[in-house]
Amino acid sequence: MTILYNNSLQKTTFFLTGFQGLEELHGWISIPFCSIYLIVIVGNLTILHIIRTDVTLHESMYYFLAMLALTDLGLCLSTLPTVMGIFWFDAREIGIHACFIQLFFIHTLSLVESSVLLSMSIDRYVAICNPLRYSTVLTPARIVRMGLSSVCRSALLIFPLPFLLKHFQYCRSHVLAHTYCLHLEIMKLACSSIIVNDIYGLFVVACTIGVDSLLIFLSYALILRTVLSIASRQERLRALNTCVSHICAVLLFYIPMIGLSLVHRFGEHLPRIVHLLMSYVYLLVPPLMNPIVYSIKTKQIRQRIAKKFEFIKLPRCFRQD
Repeated sequence: MTILYNNSLQKTTFFLTGFQGLEELHGWISIPFCSIYLIVIVGNLTILHIIRTDVTLHESMYYFLAMLALTDLGLCLSTLPTVMGIFWFDAREIGIHACFIQLFFIHTLSLVESSVLLSMSIDRYVAICNPLRYSTVLTPARIVRMGLSSVCRSALLIFPLPFLLKHFQYCRSHVLAHTYCLHLEIMKLACSSIIVNDIYGLFVVACTIGVDSLLIFLSYALILRTVLSIASRQERLRALNTCVSHICAVLLFYIPMIGLSLVHRFGEHLPRIVHLLMSYVYLLVPPLMNPIVYSIKTKQIRQRIAKKFEFIKLPRCFRQD
């Protein structure tokens, strides 16, 4: 599909792209995307509502889970307008400032999610390796500070990126390959040197995703050492079972991220749709699956959800005596 634009528009506008060549099917393609967004919003709002209204869940583990749900919800909402705008209204144009704002929120919330997963691993480490000090180490005030530090670290590291991009001259095509704005893709459209952005981007990834993943691995190495020292097999399984949901969340976040990085670095020969699908998996699968995993694997959450919906009963005429 050819997109025409004049010089004045070129200075202030980018053009987003859906599934190129399948524009006639965008209405049908929007159905699964709309369903995913709806499940993400309802699922994460349900987790937040249950934790907020149930006093027995006002513990550090569930506070961190609420942070994860809030982050997933924000990440979902940051891409929803442009994704559904393209599929429903063929709204491809996005102003450069709106594009940079979306880019800021997508990358900031991705880093926040990594930080929250690290905080959750620290919670599991203290609960298993030092249970007697659990309530004194992870106090509400300290949990709030951990949450705020995650947001501040992520926002401060991403904050320079839009300003670095703003100073570039974009003499190449303004057509982006995705339905949302990403730093790596916009950076490649610049006709001036991008070495500063490249180095700074690697620095941000190394000191956030890299450090977080290393510390998560270290925390689980210590957890495993503690669990293996427990004499009772049943107690070992019980301790490990408390970590299953978090391990699933970590895998759901890091595996698509690694896959997307490999596709970007070494998959230039792959069909364009592979790049698109990997980016959607990276941004949508963790927010979609996290509330489902925690609802299934966490007994307290599962019981509270069942209790919330117990008012939905069959009419008397359909009940069996």
